[in-house]
Amino acid sequence: MIRELKYYCLPHALVEDQKINKITGDLYLTEIGEIEVSSGSIWNSEITTNANLLAYCTKGSGIVQIGKEQTPVSGEQFFIIPKKEAFKFYSVLDVDSRFLLAAFDGKKAQQLGKEFALVRNLIPSVNNMVANREMLFDEIFNNLSKGFHDENMEYVNLCFGHLLATFIYANRTAEDIEEESSPAVRRAINYLGKNLHKKLTLNKLSEEVGYSPTYLSTLFRKETNYSPISYFSHLKILKACEFLDYTNMKVKEISFNLGYTDPYYFTKDFKKKMGMSPRQYRNRVPEGRKKYSV
Repeated sequence: MIRELKYYCLPHALVEDQKINKITGDLYLTEIGEIEVSSGSIWNSEITTNANLLAYCTKGSGIVQIGKEQTPVSGEQFFIIPKKEAFKFYSVLDVDSRFLLAAFDGKKAQQLGKEFALVRNLIPSVNNMVANREMLFDEIFNNLSKGFHDENMEYVNLCFGHLLATFIYANRTAEDIEEESSPAVRRAINYLGKNLHKKLTLNKLSEEVGYSPTYLSTLFRKETNYSPISYFSHLKILKACEFLDYTNMKVKEISFNLGYTDPYYFTKDFKKKMGMSPRQYRNRVPEGRKKYSV
């Protein structure tokens, strides 16, 4: 389930005014908000986004799929979804995830496009004047609550330009970007995501990635807090949730589609991770099955 903690979707007419405004036309907001993605839920763009989307994870963790690539995401990390790109975020099964969001467009957004579609880590620094990004989000929220008149919107969009710069150029302004996620771990996760219908061993995964099982396990656990096979099992259950939410497939069909040879074992594994059986999950409150799009 996706819950909006606070959200502003700017009226279409206002967005059109921002496009032709000399001050805001290069970079302007279309939506901004804070959402919570319940544990075990899928935040799905459903269709391609109508604007670029900045997503800053402030709590929880999961996996984001941008195009065909899957990457782990956790607190103090962010990603930017390019305009017209579809995405999915799978929240972990044991904790809710929270995001600050900003949808934006404009000529500058197109020029900055090469910086998008990456998951990056942010390390707050007390010496960094722009490290408190949540404060900048609050400044925008507070001013939007005062109304949509021209001067206020110009100020809001100039604030947003500053906010966006603290993400995209963090390594140049504060040296607070950590090393990007390991290519080996990304390859492993992508391989796991493409083979959910199979039964995989650590040895097979290690061969695909090109590392020894021991080294891959150490690297994988350091970055995701899971062993590769445990992570694979979680991916299967998250995919099962997607099947249960968005298809009419029977539980037995879902189990076979996810490489389980025994539907009983699948149900047992699902219940262990989700706290309810697949049928109970499918029949839970209707709000939990709603798709969410920005």
